[in-house]
Amino acid sequence: MPRLPLIGVTACTKQIGLHPYHIAGDKYLRAVAVAAGGLPLIVPALAELIDQPTLLASLDGLLFTGSPSNVEPHHYQGPASEPGTHHDPSRDRTTLPLIRAAVEAGLPIFGICRGFQEMNVAFGGSLHHKVHEVGPFMDHREPEGESLEIQYAPSHTLHVQPGGVLAGLGLPGEIHVNSIHGQGVERLAPGLRIEALAPDGLIEAFSIEGAKSFALGVQWHPEWQVRDNPHYLALFQAFGEACRERAGQR
Repeated sequence: MPRLPLIGVTACTKQIGLHPYHIAGDKYLRAVAVAAGGLPLIVPALAELIDQPTLLASLDGLLFTGSPSNVEPHHYQGPASEPGTHHDPSRDRTTLPLIRAAVEAGLPIFGICRGFQEMNVAFGGSLHHKVHEVGPFMDHREPEGESLEIQYAPSHTLHVQPGGVLAGLGLPGEIHVNSIHGQGVERLAPGLRIEALAPDGLIEAFSIEGAKSFALGVQWHPEWQVRDNPHYLALFQAFGEACRERAGQR
């Protein structure tokens, strides 16, 4: 029987009491296990302490998760964040070079929310700090103080672009997705292909042109109740299949 693909799930750092911890959200780990059919392994945000070649040689895929924190703007030559903005420099130092190395190594990668933004920054793109304060864009944040069911409910339509990865997975031209983010893509990095747009024109998904394997980033949260949404499930199943193919090659 083929072994389960080993899928790395990126961690954030969090201070709990007197000690720092490396944590990953339960919903991402469960989605890897039940929707992608993989064995999730939390990758700590230890940056230079991680032997990157050894890690990549051991994994069959990488999921770059969402997070309460934002990528530090100096990584994309952006203006300084407002005071009180939550950053996670240890995660930045870990994920940004790891994304580039994983794509170069042909490892399947899937970026969600912060992970999507990290992918754009890793290849030279930039971010809006507050999408809701920019030009024509609507407020993409979740309603504060509401239950998770309301916050993660479908929020807006998504226009899937023809001829891309999402269309190739059988997604229709228009689907409904949740929206739980304050930042968004400002300048798309070279080599990224737009896969889907929000009604206001904000980029909500992209793929990496010329990648050797699955390489997709999405701004929304398909991990949320993934088995109950066929469009969300299709993304994780495709990612899982690419990871199984990688495992078979190893």
